[in-house]
Amino acid sequence: MRVVFVHGACVRDGSWWWHRTAELLQERGVPSVAPALPSCGEVGRPGGVGGPGLSEDVAAVRQVLQAGDEPTVVVAHSYGGIVTAEAAAGIGSVRHLLLVSSYLPEVGQSLSEFGDGSPAPFLDVDPDAGTFGVRPELLVDTFLQDCDPEIQRQATDHLARQSVQVTGQPVGAAAWRQVSSTYVVCAQDRGTPPGLQREFARRAGSVVELDAGHHPFLSQPAEVRDLLLSL
Repeated sequence: MRVVFVHGACVRDGSWWWHRTAELLQERGVPSVAPALPSCGEVGRPGGVGGPGLSEDVAAVRQVLQAGDEPTVVVAHSYGGIVTAEAAAGIGSVRHLLLVSSYLPEVGQSLSEFGDGSPAPFLDVDPDAGTFGVRPELLVDTFLQDCDPEIQRQATDHLARQSVQVTGQPVGAAAWRQVSSTYVVCAQDRGTPPGLQREFARRAGSVVELDAGHHPFLSQPAEVRDLLLSL
């Protein structure tokens, strides 16, 4: 078994966001990898007008998924669920999707269709540059309130300006219709309200709730590890 972690929007260095759970999995002999997402400026061109979008993110994750044939669990976090819906489709080695405070789009749906049409207050959108990002001063209170102070201090260094075009680009597949899935509702999440998560979770095969904020793999890594090992 291996785990592929697909990070959320407006961040970079997925391996950092995933490292606490990755270390615990490695102790149990389970390797994991966190692909870089081009739309977050992690690969080559920066995000923005004319920069990489959803299709590049899908291609990057799909390349990693196709690189091995061992049974794979994909952990999709938040926006990562949009990417995973298309990237994991039709890949035989993918045995399960663990969707953490995630979006589960139908074919033809985009990220923007899950909102009310206006940017969330914790986001800063620059239409001229074609990017959006998390307001650093709101990062901890919105997304990391249950993490320890060291993680909270380090997290700002792993934010990214992302191509805003990803919010309106539709997915071409819905892997969660083909692959067994578990949705993790983060009951203390201040970024994606738990009520919305429970709505999204109706599309998943099973649902688990954690008394955690938006990043349980940082605040409760042992619980996330145990959940993965139980799949």
